[in-house]
Formats: sequence, structure tokens, C-alpha cells
Amino acid sequence: MTHFLDIATTEPADLRGILDNALAMKRARAGRSKGAPDDDRPLDGRMVALIFEKPSTRTRISFDVGVRQMGGETMVLSGKDMQLGHGETIADTARVLSRYVDLIMIRTFEEATLQEMADYASVPVINGLTNRTHPCQIMADLLTFEEHRGPIAGRKVVWSGDGNNVCASFIQAAGQLGFDLTFTGPATLDPEAVFVEAARAKGATVTIERDPLKAVEGADLVVTDTWVSMHDPQSARERRHNQLRPYQVNERLMAAAKPDALFMHCLPAHRNEEATNAVMDGPHSVIFDEAENRLHAQKAVMRYCLGV
Repeated sequence: MTHFLDIATTEPADLRGILDNALAMKRARAGRSKGAPDDDRPLDGRMVALIFEKPSTRTRISFDVGVRQMGGETMVLSGKDMQLGHGETIADTARVLSRYVDLIMIRTFEEATLQEMADYASVPVINGLTNRTHPCQIMADLLTFEEHRGPIAGRKVVWSGDGNNVCASFIQAAGQLGFDLTFTGPATLDPEAVFVEAARAKGATVTIERDPLKAVEGADLVVTDTWVSMHDPQSARERRHNQLRPYQVNERLMAAAKPDALFMHCLPAHRNEEATNAVMDGPHSVIFDEAENRLHAQKAVMRYCLGV
């Protein structure tokens, strides 16, 4: 059974294989119409369940399109459809779904939900996002960087803003793939210490730097994310804006990084909040390549899980 639950629980050689396969599949599709199937259809006759307890645009569309391009079919289920963990235990849902489908992708809130699904499913399970990590996004980000700048090993990545689930997976990737990561943001929003310590234990240099201009010196990549979640109350939104405003990615901040530094944001973005329009639409930005690469990276993840 090969699940894809976390960057840290996937062997570095497997992560490298996924990235290489993703790039090969992307290149193989060059020049095709968007709706055209792949020549290689490894999911022919396979059914993939896509479970969404959280709303989604990129995750839903990219997984759905990826399955179809590879010859498979999808069953899209919302938390309301399933009453996951309420009307039926997660363990029983996992057992039942495993009788119907070949692969399960779940986008949920609690990491425990993902883990229980994996523990009781007899088919592979993919982490489409939890409150703690977002490994599929990071695979797309790594693919995007390497397309533009070559190997990520030995490079410097700077995360500016909230030490959230995407940041956590980036820190895990630093430990697995040998690049350095600097977090710059308020102390109240630091990434979980367990992620930082685990990456350092694997030899990565993970730095906390409060001064954003100092943090981005020598950066090959600057990354940010939204300051607030759609579920945050108004009071939390105002507090977060006040805390994070000094860490906005703007032209001044990007000018302090390397001249050829890239800028990423996993989207959706609140423009002119966490990043300015000038940066998002400027020469450093690869945000739409990054969004497209969710498709290619996740296709490679699915093939990895199914061994096809």
C-alpha cells in the first residue's frame, strides 16, 4: 500500500521520481489540446474518489482533469454528501469506499481524519490538504522551480507571512530534498517547532528571521500565501492583517532577493494584501505556471500511489 500523506513520510528518492515523472508527462503533453487524453493511459478502467470537506478550486479541477487525462474516472464527494465521521465512522467509510474505488484523495480539516482514512482503506490515500500540511501543493511548487531554475537542492527559499500548512510542507521538503528555508513572519504565527526541528535533524538549514528584508537576501525563491482563511472571523482577519502587513511581498522586498529570484503564491490570492499586483504580475512571478503544475504533479503522485 503506497499512500501519499506527507512530504516527510515519502522517501526522498520517491519524491524525486514523482517530480521527474511529472515533468516528463508535462513535456509529453506539449502542443496538445487541453481536453485531449494522454497517449499513456495508466488509469484506464480505474475509479478515483475525490473527497472535499473543504471548498476547493485548484485541487478539485486539477485532480479531476488529471484522472480523466490518464483514462480514469472520478467520483466527487463533499463532506455534506458523506457526513464524514458523523453519520458513519471514518474507518467504516474507508472500508466501504475501498470496495468501490481504486484510489482516494481527501481534502479535510483534521490530520487525524486523513490518517484514519489511510489506516483503514485498502486502497491508496492522497492528502489533498489538511489544516497542518499541503504536500500536493509543494510538489507543484518544486516542479515549477526546477522547470525554471534547475535543481532545488542547495537553493534558498524564503517564506514570508503565516507559518501555515503550506509553509509546513515546504519546511518538510527542505529536509527531504536538501535546500535551505528561511521563515520571516511574526512570532505569533511561526511554523510548528516540530516541523522545523525535523527538517534540521535531516541536515537542512531552517532559519527564523523577523526582518523580511534581511530574510530575502540571497533568496532564489520567495513564497507567500493568504493571510486569512475563509473560515476566520472578522476579528481574526483584522488582527492578522495588523501582524502580517510588514511581511507583504512587494517590489521593495523582491528587489532585496537575488535578481533572478522567483515569486510563488499557491492561490487564491487577496491581491495587494499578502503580495502586490506589481509582484504577482511582474517578471519574478510564476504563479500561473505553479497553478498549472498542480495538474502534472498530482498525476505523477497518483501514478506513484498506484504503481503504474
